[in-house]
Amino acid sequence: MSVLNILHLVGSAHNNFYCDLSRLYAQDCLAATADPSLYNFQIAYITPDRQWRFPDSLSREDIALTKPIPVFDAIQFLTGQNIDMMLPQMFCIPGMTQYRALFDLLKIPYVGNTPDIMAIAAHKARAKAIVEAAGVKVPHGELLCQGDIPTITPPAVVKPVSSDNSLGVVLVKDVTEYDAALKKAFEYADEVIVEAFIELGREVRCGIIVKDGELIGLPLEEYLVDPHDKPIRNYADKLQQTDDGDLHLTAKDNIKAWILDPNDPITEKVQQVAKKCHQALGCRHYSLFDFRIDPKGQPWFLEAGLYCSFSPKSVISSMAKAAGIPLNDLLITAINETLGK
Repeated sequence: MSVLNILHLVGSAHNNFYCDLSRLYAQDCLAATADPSLYNFQIAYITPDRQWRFPDSLSREDIALTKPIPVFDAIQFLTGQNIDMMLPQMFCIPGMTQYRALFDLLKIPYVGNTPDIMAIAAHKARAKAIVEAAGVKVPHGELLCQGDIPTITPPAVVKPVSSDNSLGVVLVKDVTEYDAALKKAFEYADEVIVEAFIELGREVRCGIIVKDGELIGLPLEEYLVDPHDKPIRNYADKLQQTDDGDLHLTAKDNIKAWILDPNDPITEKVQQVAKKCHQALGCRHYSLFDFRIDPKGQPWFLEAGLYCSFSPKSVISSMAKAAGIPLNDLLITAINETLGK
C-alpha cells in the first residue's frame, strides 16, 4: 500500500472556542495515528477571520509562525499538493458544511458525512422530523422563533436548535420559568426547540460505523444522570477550561460517562434504533446519536452528532476500542470506505 497524503482540516471559521476544541482533538489524532509508512499528514488550520494556514504542527508556536492566506490562495496551494483525502476536524457549522462542500468542489474525498447531512443533523428539529418519519420515537416538541410562546406544559427542555455541548439547555419545571429559559437559549441560536421532558430512565449515546457497506453498532456510552439530582446534562458535564486556557474534556473521566457492558439488554435495542436513524438521515462512514431511555426501557431520539476526529478521546474511538477495534484499524476502515477500497 502506497503512502496516503492526508490533509487534516482543523480550526473554526466561527469562533475561538471551536478553534481550540478542534485543535485539541486534531492534535490527539495526529499523535495517535502518525505512521510514516502509511500516511503523510498535512495540516490546514482555519481561524475565525477565515484565513488559512498550513503549519508544520498544531502547536501554538508553529501556528503563529505560519503566514495566513485567503481562501483563493489556499485553494491554489491545495490543488498543487496531490492530496488523496481530507480528514475533517472542524466542529463549527461552517466547518461542517461550507468547508466540506469546498472539498467536494475540489474533488478531494473526505471521511465522514456530506455537507447537506451535516446541516440537517446540526438542526435538531429537522433531524428529529426525519428520524420520526422513519418510525423512531422522538419527544413531542415545537420550534420557536423570537416572540413565540411555548404551548408545551412543563416539565419541558428548552434548547437552542443548533448548539452543541449542551450550551443554553434549560429544564423548565413551571411555566413561570419559560421566559428566562428562552432568553438564555436565544443567546445561542435564532430558533429554539422546546421538548416534552422524557422521564429517566437513562441517557446513552450510540455509535455506528460502516465496514464493507455493513452497519456495525458499537458499545454504548452511558451518561451520569439522576431523576432527582441531575435530570439533564449540562455544559460542565462535557467541557471545562483549564487554568492555562486550554479546553479539557470532562466527559472522558469515567465518572460522568462510561462505556456500557455490551451484554446490557438495552444495547441491542438502542443499536437497532440508531441504525434506523443512520439510514433515515442518509449517513455514510459513521454516525453518532444520543438517546433518552424512559423508565419502561423505550429509547427516544434526542440528537445526532455526526463527527469523529479519530482522536483516542473521540466518542466513536472509545466505543470502537471497547469493541476490540484499535484506533488505527478504525481509521483504516473509514479510509477504505471513503476511497471505495
